[in-house]
Amino acid sequence: MTDTPKIAQKSPYRVEVSAGKTYFWCTCGQSSKQPFCDGSHKDSAFSPMKYEAQADKTLFFCGCKATKTAPLCDGTHSKL
Repeated sequence: MTDTPKIAQKSPYRVEVSAGKTYFWCTCGQSSKQPFCDGSHKDSAFSPMKYEAQADKTLFFCGCKATKTAPLCDGTHSKL
């Protein structure tokens, strides 16, 4: 595994989050449970990013792993 994340998909993941719940966004792109971590980053330079939901709502988590507003999508995938 390199220090460049794998592009999991070139579009965001729509996720219904629940207030008070903690989510761990995959930063390496290798997880089989995208957009969340399954431990695939083990023995790499990557670690998951913790996200704590403040409210029940729909969010769009980055799938390309290149967002500047991690873990949420900022539209960077449209330039890849």
